[in-house]
Amino acid sequence: MSEIDVPESHPRYQSLLTRHRIEAGVERGITSKQGLIAEGRGEAFDYLLGERTIASADEAARAAAALLLLAERPVLSVNGNVAALVPGEMIDLAAAVGADVEVNLFNRTDERMRAIVDHLREHGADDAGVPIKGLAADGRIPGLDHERATVDADGIGSADVVLVPLEDGDRAEALSAMGKTEIVIDLNPLSRSAQTAAVPIIDNILRAVPNITEHARELSAASDEELERIVREFDPERALATAEDAIRSGDLD
Repeated sequence: MSEIDVPESHPRYQSLLTRHRIEAGVERGITSKQGLIAEGRGEAFDYLLGERTIASADEAARAAAALLLLAERPVLSVNGNVAALVPGEMIDLAAAVGADVEVNLFNRTDERMRAIVDHLREHGADDAGVPIKGLAADGRIPGLDHERATVDADGIGSADVVLVPLEDGDRAEALSAMGKTEIVIDLNPLSRSAQTAAVPIIDNILRAVPNITEHARELSAASDEELERIVREFDPERALATAEDAIRSGDLD
């Protein structure tokens, strides 16, 4: 069964769609095999959340949209799983908030980097006027000894706000130490990435990225004062606690 063969009426539609996209990403050389394991871990948390966007995650998505619209140099980070799961959605979000997209990988090779850049361009980056970065590799994130430290100096290196979905905890901590304001999409509210983020969105990336884009479009005409109020009133600790409670108790209201 391929992705297009999965009926939307299937009770496990989103789960099956995710699996097909990750599998196709591995076959194309976009996603590492380790990404399959990471996706399975995330799916378990999504199952406990009821495979839906809870209210606190929607509030976080709105705060994320406001933060990206306020940013002077917003960058959306993309790894192999993100590229496989939401390539077009990331381009739509970048276009909506005026952000660059940068490919950043733990298992970095020139072949994988170029494959993901090409994949994003195939999903509308050039048509949308969204710059795709990551190939220059002329910057470093201090404190990291692996390839995720490699960034573009005029991309993540100089960004003020970075969206880091499906992030490694050590890089999230290192970016925070650099003074970056981070938005993290992670289904585990106890992860270091989520705990580090200014705006943690505890949601499936398939739902979260389009949701941020929708909020960004709704807020596109809002004043800076209104956007700042939305960011100021968002409480990351409460968002994390609410998500953890939903997972532990099964209370999705």
